Amino acid sequence: MLFDTHAHLNDEQYNDDLQEVIARAQQAGVENMVVVGFDQATITKAMELAEAYDFIYACVGWHPVDAIDMTDADLQWIEELSAHRKVVALGEMGLDYHWDKSPKDIQQEVFRKQIRLAKKVKLPIVIHNREATADIITILKEEGAEEVGGIMHCFSGSPETAIECISMNFYISLGGPVTFKNAKKPKEVAAAIPLDKLLIETDCPYLAPHPFRGKRNEPGYVKLVAEQIAEIKGLTAEEVAEATTANAKKCFAIN
Repeated sequence: MLFDTHAHLNDEQYNDDLQEVIARAQQAGVENMVVVGFDQATITKAMELAEAYDFIYACVGWHPVDAIDMTDADLQWIEELSAHRKVVALGEMGLDYHWDKSPKDIQQEVFRKQIRLAKKVKLPIVIHNREATADIITILKEEGAEEVGGIMHCFSGSPETAIECISMNFYISLGGPVTFKNAKKPKEVAAAIPLDKLLIETDCPYLAPHPFRGKRNEPGYVKLVAEQIAEIKGLTAEEVAEATTANAKKCFAIN
């Protein structure tokens, strides 16, 4: 009973064996997953997957790295898709100061536009943050993002930052890095954050957990994330799976 809250099964790395990957996920106990689209091509594929599989949902938005490419028509399209019964969140959106394709001011403008849209259509948001924590928190506060809340995807910050995000109506989602031997912060966050505010994800095909680190990730590996969090918190893997699944369904308003 696992819920992978952030997967990119719409990535070209799955073109040859998507059915097998999905089957392995089900065998591992993954009963739901959200496929995230972040540009025209990946949004289209996310919607196709959500329509093809009962247990797959879609999240649609525009990635900060590609913010410079987003048009008003793209934002309008996202708004139209938000009414689809299988679209459960908007994103991933946010800021990424690691890559310099899109200037910071454009990233911030596109981020704000998507938060405003989410408030209009009443959907939670999924946040991508790379080297931009202070600006993300400022924008979330200024735009009143607490009204819809959402997910701090693949959270890599401190326990203190995580608690601040929780106070703004966000869940903290942990992925493969929590299993890395040298990953101090994700383990501290897993220990510090209440179980009812935690989610699990793979971000596949990226960030595969130990012992698959460096290889292609897939949704079935979310089980390893749950097991690691269970070990850190002194719980059973089943308790973590059950709680994080319930949290995901609450966040995404899935009955």
